[in-house]
Amino acid sequence: MTEISIADPQLSEAAMDRVRSLLEDGMLADGPEVRAFESEFAAFCGVDHGVATANGTTALHAALEALGVDRGDAVITSPFSFVASANAIRLAGGRPVFADIDPETYTLDPAAVERIARERDDVVGILPVHIYGLAADMHAIEDIADDHELFVLEDACQAHGATIDDERVGSFGDAACFSFYPTKNMTTGEGGMVTTDSEALANRIAGYVNHGRTPDGGTGGYDHHELGHNYRMTSLAATIGRVQLERLPERNETRRAHAAAYDDRFAELPVETPTVPSGHRHVYHQYTIRTTDRESLRETLENYGVGSKVYYPTPIHQQPAYETTSTATTSLPQTERAAETVLSLPVHPNLTRDDRERVVDAVSTQFHSHDST
Repeated sequence: MTEISIADPQLSEAAMDRVRSLLEDGMLADGPEVRAFESEFAAFCGVDHGVATANGTTALHAALEALGVDRGDAVITSPFSFVASANAIRLAGGRPVFADIDPETYTLDPAAVERIARERDDVVGILPVHIYGLAADMHAIEDIADDHELFVLEDACQAHGATIDDERVGSFGDAACFSFYPTKNMTTGEGGMVTTDSEALANRIAGYVNHGRTPDGGTGGYDHHELGHNYRMTSLAATIGRVQLERLPERNETRRAHAAAYDDRFAELPVETPTVPSGHRHVYHQYTIRTTDRESLRETLENYGVGSKVYYPTPIHQQPAYETTSTATTSLPQTERAAETVLSLPVHPNLTRDDRERVVDAVSTQFHSHDST
């Protein structure tokens, strides 16, 4: 029995053809393909500028540097995310301050964000995380940011194509960051992108990812007015990304169809299925349920040859790298409860109907067998 994997990244033949053509041309590093991908991805998000980077973490770090985060500045963010969200704040010299999450959406609870913004005078920005393919409550977060004069940087690394009131993530706040890691809704192998409507901010980010060079390159391309890194995307990655972007809407719809089928089949089972607030469009980077019988369910899924994953078993504020820092928070109950009960099931576009039925059968067997004992 072939295992149904939690993710199944695949490149189309069109992408392979484009890669082969690029290899023949020999333009492998940063170049016209990257500029084209930046432009196309920005247009997809509905903004004026995109800056490609080596991965999602470098996108976050470069954006925070460009936004002017200074040593000791506090940035409110989610503890229920991959650690890169908070690490990027620390790498820029800032301090992540964790607000608890909404237990239904797993995204930042605006009320918790508001309390922190009101109580602290060192907060300079908010970094909401769009987790599992669902956007955070950006309207509420933007209102808080306006009231307290804070920047907003979206971590959209798991939400390519998600919307609120038909506006795509990547178009809210001051800037947004995406990851193109292989398991994401679209991939470049490794890669990242910052999107923004601000030309000045885009120029600062573009300089930072290219050793601090001026946008026009200066004298022979070697004028470096700011400190920077080599965070550039390669042309190979951008070539793959351009083809992946063309397929993204269709593949997101396939994810949504799988999710809708799961919602229907799990409706009578004692599991919590994903919540989608009014006006939001979920793109299901992950299909995540909640159950107090998680470990038993994982065993049943494994027996059926179905992969599953816990995102994330240890919240960031409880990670060893954060235990001795002043950013640690003693208790974030909704986050900690989510970490104990969430489980993601396969929802990737390459699932067949038979695959999906096997997932449903495994989950159903788990709870029906409990009912009969």
